[in-house]
Amino acid sequence: MRIAVDAMGGDYAPAVVVEGITAALYDFPEYELTIVGHLGKLAYYLEKYGIEDHPRLKQVHAEQVIEMSDNPTVALRAKKHSSMTECARLLKDGKVDAIVSAGHTGAAVAAMKVIARTLPGVERPAITASMPGLSGRFVLADSGANVDCRPIHLAQFALMGEVYAKYLFGIDKPTIGLLSVGGEEGKGNELTKEVFKILSKLPINFIGNVEGNNVFQNAADVVVSDGFIGNILLKSAEGISKTTMLLMKDLFSKTPARLTGALLSRSAFRELKAFADPDDFGGAPLLGTNGICIIAHGSASARAVRNAVKAAGESIKFGVNDKIVSRIAETKEIIESMGTK
Repeated sequence: MRIAVDAMGGDYAPAVVVEGITAALYDFPEYELTIVGHLGKLAYYLEKYGIEDHPRLKQVHAEQVIEMSDNPTVALRAKKHSSMTECARLLKDGKVDAIVSAGHTGAAVAAMKVIARTLPGVERPAITASMPGLSGRFVLADSGANVDCRPIHLAQFALMGEVYAKYLFGIDKPTIGLLSVGGEEGKGNELTKEVFKILSKLPINFIGNVEGNNVFQNAADVVVSDGFIGNILLKSAEGISKTTMLLMKDLFSKTPARLTGALLSRSAFRELKAFADPDDFGGAPLLGTNGICIIAHGSASARAVRNAVKAAGESIKFGVNDKIVSRIAETKEIIESMGTK
């Protein structure tokens, strides 16, 4: 399994990226890694971690870096030799099977769509995030790749999310829910109403609409949304989690008795923090592209990079893309018969 890693993407690149790659090289001996970035800037870190001459590590020079403040479309044209575009080009040319980046999400999506392209039959790719719930995790598709969508896009997000949930959870028929403002059929905007009709006809385990107040109680294994609403849900969940932890820390420190109780409950707090820790999964796959692409959080740690590499390798091993192509082909006639646009 050949995986390229964008060494210049992320808030703490390239230091944590090289550290994460080092861990991946030693933890996953079956992986062949390619580090992509400005080799002059990477030399110090490669030497620091002793992997400059590692037999399973290739180095590809990329002169430019797409910054978080860059416009994705403009950057893609102006920075044709960025670490992110070079990764996508390696994927297109068949030199790697997967790429990992903690850089600009919009630019990563654009690079994959323009350079690597989408899988046969797939209209648009979807970022499929693994989210914590009361009795386990669920997946959210799309969580930020597409802010404007048509019904066919959400229908395909459901199919791709189903494939990913099968791999992630080992469930033969994961439940599919459509994120809306009410649980009853007919609730929502024009987009969700049309999507509801399509999902009801598809050979999936569709359970209807789900609301934002019950998705975290595992209302469905796969929650389907356009990327605009999905990203708001994702970011709101991250913000609530962080704020809750800060409030608890403040409240428990107000009196000696509370502080003692907090110290006695440290193991429980560690488990709670670990359950919602995105670094454990490393990143979210951009499903539907011609090659595996794992998008890590911008503030990814070395552990997150290592786990993102692991996620890329496991997606290759599971054959996620082949299964997506088959699922899209199986349902093409049903979707087209409904006159979906």
